[in-house]
Amino acid sequence: MIRHIVLTKFHAEVTKAEIDSLFVKLAELQNHIAGMRGFDGGVSVSPEGFEQGFRHGFSIDFDDAAARDAYLEHPEHKALGGQLVGLLEGGIAGLVVFDLVVDRSA
Repeated sequence: MIRHIVLTKFHAEVTKAEIDSLFVKLAELQNHIAGMRGFDGGVSVSPEGFEQGFRHGFSIDFDDAAARDAYLEHPEHKALGGQLVGLLEGGIAGLVVFDLVVDRSA
């Protein structure tokens, strides 16, 4: 399984409603991409305070790399990704993406 982790640094004027709407649209891609599951998103609740301005994030689980790659190439993902980058401080600099192989059998 691949866990796709995205951390974001939104402009201060971006509203909670805008963020929630974008996350809902990203989650709805599950209905169009086989092997995409487990979308979770929201604001950091870490007591450590090491977010470095990356206060929101989301993760998506994919059955395998092929499902993740289908998501990356999907036209709606590309459109939503462009929307996301437009809401971030510094554009692409306000984004961290990290993919992790998760072994459920361990």
